[in-house]
Amino acid sequence: MKNKTLLLLFLTISLNAFAQKFDGLAETPPMGWNSWNTFATDINEQLVKDIADKFVELGLRDAGYEYIVLDDGWMAMERDENGNLVPHPEKFPNGMKAVADYVHSKGLKFGLYGDAGTKTCAGYPGNRGYEFQDARKYAEWGIDFLKYDWCSTGKQNAEASYTTMRDALYKAGRPVVLSICEWGDNQPWTWAQDIGHLWRVTGDIINCWDCEVGHGTWSSWGIWPIINMRGNIRKAAGPGQWNDYDMMEVGNDFTDAENRSHFAMWSMLTSPLIMGNDLRTASKETLKTLTNKEVIAVNQDKLGIPALRFSNAGDFEIWVKPLADGEWAMTFVNMADAPRNLDFDWQKHEIGDDLNNRRLDLKNGKFNIRDLYNHKDLGDTSKNLKATIGSHDVLMVRLRK
Repeated sequence: MKNKTLLLLFLTISLNAFAQKFDGLAETPPMGWNSWNTFATDINEQLVKDIADKFVELGLRDAGYEYIVLDDGWMAMERDENGNLVPHPEKFPNGMKAVADYVHSKGLKFGLYGDAGTKTCAGYPGNRGYEFQDARKYAEWGIDFLKYDWCSTGKQNAEASYTTMRDALYKAGRPVVLSICEWGDNQPWTWAQDIGHLWRVTGDIINCWDCEVGHGTWSSWGIWPIINMRGNIRKAAGPGQWNDYDMMEVGNDFTDAENRSHFAMWSMLTSPLIMGNDLRTASKETLKTLTNKEVIAVNQDKLGIPALRFSNAGDFEIWVKPLADGEWAMTFVNMADAPRNLDFDWQKHEIGDDLNNRRLDLKNGKFNIRDLYNHKDLGDTSKNLKATIGSHDVLMVRLRK
């Protein structure tokens, strides 16, 4: 009996040794770039090298961007005779380890795409039934991030499928950020905290301000429908576990004002900041937005508390976000097609976050107001905050004692 008890204890410890996700990763929302929004499956080795070079050249690495992630279409259409995934021989003639090594040589991290089903969304081999074998291959190549999709899954259980890949990655031994991408269909914010580091909360984003584009059985969504779709999931997010509002469309046919609003809201919501534009042709204004360290600091705040909508007066919204050390971020959004004048009386508003039991205490002291996009101080909360906000633009401020 004693030997059986010891054997059972050993087996339990052995199983638990890999039945978990990697801790200590994504303590703040991951920042990086993904190929899909601009390139779809038209990707190759040179593109990855170009993007890695631009991370360094354009100051993106210094601003905090870290991951370069290849989305669907990197692999060959068939596995090899041993069942291994194979990089597409024409797109990646030197193999995936050579690509990962180049990215790592720039002080960056490298990610790939996989799918929990039998085929990826673009029809390439999925990971179903090969999870542990594929995880070993990812580790061999030096993969740091896995975006794991949900096509061709039939009647699979989402939680079980993502748990299997989590365990496979952990057993392979190389720390990997696991990005769950089942589009919010199975409410991952209720179960994924111990499985992945981030989880998509809606269907795919598209580069429009406020629209839905139907594709038959599914839709793509503009930035405001995505924001509005999930209003009650703030409590799920925090260090190591993030609501993912999808890869950004900043720089993809938005106005400069809309780019600022998009970036501000993803930062306020503590969504991962994953760029989706072609960095080789990005405008100076787009890069100015993407590398704004004062806005990024709001996203990367150590508390990891997502913003809440403080008010919504038709075509004008105010969002608030508690920050560390008693500070707050606020974003005033002009949804209208014309400029809007702001005259905000601090004394007439009680600003707080009931979920996290935090209050902006204006009665026992005033706060200095910092304009994060224009990098200037706007006085303090003893006087009304006045500004003119352009169409689809924002005033994003940080409040400090």
